Amino acid sequence: MNTTQIMQRILVWGAILAGAVAVVGGIVGWVLAEGAGLASALVGTALAIVFCMLTAGSILLALKASKGQMVSGAFFGIVLGGWMLKFVLFIVLVFVLGDQDWLHRGVAFGALVAAVIGSLVIDCVVIATSRQPVIDSAADDETQGRPASGARA
Repeated sequence: MNTTQIMQRILVWGAILAGAVAVVGGIVGWVLAEGAGLASALVGTALAIVFCMLTAGSILLALKASKGQMVSGAFFGIVLGGWMLKFVLFIVLVFVLGDQDWLHRGVAFGALVAAVIGSLVIDCVVIATSRQPVIDSAADDETQGRPASGARA
């Protein structure tokens, strides 16, 4: 499994998580605060999933732009740019949404936390089960895959 397939799997599982958090959060939000609770759960879920998906999306874009070379300026520039975009967007949204009367803060916070923790679990599980090789390059002709002389195996 290559890095692109790993990021695509994270995106698919992230979309499934978004649906689950939106449904459960919407039900809980409706019970706690009716329409405002439902809207808050959906807003909290959407924010968390957008921020989490920006990371995977920026890595996929960076891989394409850098032609698969993770150790390149283009790769790091795109990923760092995505993180900076998320930071600025988060600050703007905190100020814009923080004073809205229709937003139930507790429900939005709960949905946001559930989605972020869920996305972290997805990232860990997908990466841990991906069987991504540690070394992609072929063995040196000199050592033919064995440790160099004097090195311990």
